[in-house]
Amino acid sequence: MRDVALLGTRLVVGSYLAVHGAQKLFGAFGGPGLDKAGAGFHRIGLRPGKHMAAAAGITELGGGVLTAAGIADPAGPLAIMGAMTVAATTHRAKGPLSARGGFELPLTNLATAATLAAVGPGKFRIGPSLPRPLVLAASVGGGLLAAGLVARMLAAAPGAPATPANPAGQANPAGQANPAGQANPAGQANPAGQAESAGQPGTQAAAP
Repeated sequence: MRDVALLGTRLVVGSYLAVHGAQKLFGAFGGPGLDKAGAGFHRIGLRPGKHMAAAAGITELGGGVLTAAGIADPAGPLAIMGAMTVAATTHRAKGPLSARGGFELPLTNLATAATLAAVGPGKFRIGPSLPRPLVLAASVGGGLLAAGLVARMLAAAPGAPATPANPAGQANPAGQANPAGQANPAGQANPAGQAESAGQPGTQAAAP
């Protein structure tokens, strides 16, 4: 029963991650394809975006296939863990629930992959596991790579928000024209070259 449960978990998680990778790389299964995925990666600070999107897609596709097949364990789950660490970080601002665009799904995938890496693939698998030295090297290298990507993303400067226009009826800063029908402070010129008596509201020409 344990081996059957592990097989089912590997097939579900591995297959979905492979699909996500194919969506990024090839636009398969209704995915965005490499150009659009690259633009998204660039926007969140992972640059050059297209290269980063390709790396993420290869990691997800390769990690998913290795996990589902049980080949070279735990290389597949480790690859998924790295990709999902970065993915969870991209959704951090929206909270823990996927209904709000949060990191629920990548965190769930991360926890499942970590469990598979810890307990092994079970007996229903194709091929042997990796030797321990390679597992250690892959774990350290993948962890450092994921940490570097997360640090780069956290350090990326957010885009400057657009400055909204002044609502009607609010005072404008000095040197800017007032909305129609508003009094000009003393000492400021009237629009359209019209003169103003001290303390009298200025008259603006009608907007075209």
